Amino acid sequence: MYLTQEQFFIVEAATERIFPADDNGPGAKELGVPYFIDHQLAGEWGSNGREYMQAPFYTGEKTQGYQGRLKRKEIFDIALQEMQNFSMKKYQKKFKDLEVEQQDAVLKAFETDEVKLTTISASAFFKTLFGSTMEGVYADPLYGGNNNMAGWKMKNFPGNQMAYTKIIEQDKFEKMQPVSLREHLPH
Repeated sequence: MYLTQEQFFIVEAATERIFPADDNGPGAKELGVPYFIDHQLAGEWGSNGREYMQAPFYTGEKTQGYQGRLKRKEIFDIALQEMQNFSMKKYQKKFKDLEVEQQDAVLKAFETDEVKLTTISASAFFKTLFGSTMEGVYADPLYGGNNNMAGWKMKNFPGNQMAYTKIIEQDKFEKMQPVSLREHLPH
């Protein structure tokens, strides 16, 4: 685990606003997305373990993403604190305690760079948070999100089937129960 309890509550509330529960299925919280993000930050992804991180750093195009010395976990530390600061300044409440419309307004302020951060771009952080949320919703449950393969079930995604030989030549859509990578591991 990487996030503090307060950071975890912010991530939990923010991801639930990005991917809320509705008539189609569970939201980010029920799918375990905050745990997925926390585990990713605690691992190589959070430390930029396989990325070149040496100076000089140049401002790239918007499509190139962040280029700098900060690791993803440091970016999350800064941005989550700034999200909390913005919520306290604007609404006098912590982000997790805001009404959903207020949480949406805070997230929109980050998405549109209305919030000015000194070390990172608010919109770049929002894009990272959004992407991580979607990854947590649809990643294999082996990685900590997509509880009970519910994200896959909403999309009728079969997961990691060993073979499709019995249905490959059928002319109709075959709905299958999804299978996780965990099913193929020795128990």
